[in-house]
Amino acid sequence: MIQVQQQQEPADFAAKVRSRGQALLRTRPRPTREDYRKYPYWRDCLRQLHGAYREVCAYSSMWIPSGYTLDHFRPKVRYPNLAYEWSNYRLAMDIVNNSKGESEVVLDPFLVTNGWFILDKASLWVKPEPTLGAVIKGRVQSSIDVLKLNHYRLVTQRFQILRGYIDGKQRLDSIQEKYPFIAAEIVRQGIKTSAELRAAAAQSKNTPD
Repeated sequence: MIQVQQQQEPADFAAKVRSRGQALLRTRPRPTREDYRKYPYWRDCLRQLHGAYREVCAYSSMWIPSGYTLDHFRPKVRYPNLAYEWSNYRLAMDIVNNSKGESEVVLDPFLVTNGWFILDKASLWVKPEPTLGAVIKGRVQSSIDVLKLNHYRLVTQRFQILRGYIDGKQRLDSIQEKYPFIAAEIVRQGIKTSAELRAAAAQSKNTPD
């Protein structure tokens, strides 16, 4: 997870979502789960949310051209006043959103500090940065566990992206656009492509002692 810049709500959001939601809340101040199933007005802005956040999951930092969902960062059952508010929406991969559920221990991608989450190069698992203080480190680990950021599907995808980069089939600028966390870790860890490693080896071989 890396910090996500909150995007401005669409011009028609108030009419399409907020006003309708507020009207519901005036008659049902504490909507039930059944009420929310009947009045999911937020779905009318899902495509706009997808475009606003450049099709990248807020939690996994993975490109999701399909299989994307809208997550209420603060659960709508406990925070009905935020159920129809753009500021409470996070673009999320389906499996990540399903894992999060109504948990409130997950760090907010809008507020997380870059560098708190790192990628272990050997396992391609997401881990807390080792020098973090105990409290933040615990919250990072809880976020990883709850969101299942080391689900085999995500680890496999990270391997494919990183392998493509090393083999020269994936450009770094393309990875930065679609997989910003992986790109940040490539830069931070100084991961080289096969071509760069071969060039460095050849230069070392040709350099006189």
